[in-house]
Amino acid sequence: MITNLKPKEATAIINSLSSGVVPKVGVQHIVVGRKAEVDAFVQALEDVKNGHSMVKFWIGDFGSGKSFMMHVLNTVALKAKFVVASADFTPDNRLYANDGKGRALYKAIMDNISIQTKPEGGALPTLLEKWIEQVLTKTATENDIPLHLIREQEHLPLVQANISKAVQEISEVGGFDFGLVVLKYYEGYVRQDDQLRLNALRWLKGEYTTKTEARQDLGVREIIDDLNYYDMLKNFCKFFVSMGYSGFMINLDEAINLYKIGTAAMREKNYEKILMIYNDCFQGKVGNLFINFAGTNEVLENERRGFFSYRALRSRLETNRFESSEYRDFAQPVIKLRPLDFNQVFVLLQMLREIFNVNYSVQVALSDEEIRLFMEELYNKPGAAEFLLPREVIRDFLGILSLIRQYPEADKKKMFASLQVKDERPKELLLEDIEEL
Repeated sequence: MITNLKPKEATAIINSLSSGVVPKVGVQHIVVGRKAEVDAFVQALEDVKNGHSMVKFWIGDFGSGKSFMMHVLNTVALKAKFVVASADFTPDNRLYANDGKGRALYKAIMDNISIQTKPEGGALPTLLEKWIEQVLTKTATENDIPLHLIREQEHLPLVQANISKAVQEISEVGGFDFGLVVLKYYEGYVRQDDQLRLNALRWLKGEYTTKTEARQDLGVREIIDDLNYYDMLKNFCKFFVSMGYSGFMINLDEAINLYKIGTAAMREKNYEKILMIYNDCFQGKVGNLFINFAGTNEVLENERRGFFSYRALRSRLETNRFESSEYRDFAQPVIKLRPLDFNQVFVLLQMLREIFNVNYSVQVALSDEEIRLFMEELYNKPGAAEFLLPREVIRDFLGILSLIRQYPEADKKKMFASLQVKDERPKELLLEDIEEL
């Protein structure tokens, strides 16, 4: 029995999974077979909350549930009062670049900033305004000024001084411009100047492409670019912690797009950036930061193009040599996700039947025994052992539930017999090597 399932969550789960994508909300209701991984992650979150930093690599074959795991991590971290952001690597954004692709990754991260009250993303303005209100309250208290008067023009110098002081305390690189832009955001906030506030937000999100335009709009000397965006993320981490949040967690999925970078030199530069982030976090150079990478086994272990092609990364990411199927080390940086077994998938389908019933306010006539018959029919199809993915099992199952809801008299065994197994893996993953461009 699923408890505390909200109708909005049920709808999101059914609609998303029916479309072959991971739901953004409600994933905690369909977590099966990942208890050890989640427990280890919760402990790691506690360490980061206490001032440490962490990097984890979630590795598994296509369809093993990496993207789903990223959403689970988001849900857990939000409940632990972390600020969370997610982004996918694509051909147009990456960790290292000299043509704007690093800044594009930063922008994707900032666009997707989430907090518990805004789990869908877009929470940066909310956080900025919350921080400004904290500074206003502190300024009013320290100077014995009634809170309802602190926004008056005569008190502006006091507020500006406190904002500048607070920003300088949390800033590393680029602190002057970062502080000036936050001041501009404050001015737009209290004066209800939406354009000034929008310009400040654009700068903070890395949307300015020229220094000239930024100087004209905001009076700043620099912009966020490929070279300094990581320093700005560290600034924001301190910024969020100063507000009372536990830390800043960033999830970076689709690492296959780093593996696919055509030139070896550029690929190595991106792996060097991963190494720098790894060293920063584990050597204590940054606090309260948690970064997760998700990729396939090939991305990790391929000695020509994968992370293991960069010797310094390989030495840090090799699996604990004493780990076995019985004894797994969830404290190491690399967590390998194993596919769900038959019984775990069965439990998941039982959960989905219950969620489906909540979503449509029905009781679909599909027994546990019929779920087993569905699974046996599907898993015994030619090619199932090689190609069958949980995503396809779920989508087929929800499709059958949908038909049974609409046609209760339908022949279920006939439906089960019509199931097919196809190779749903991306074509690029079927190539052992990609030729250098």
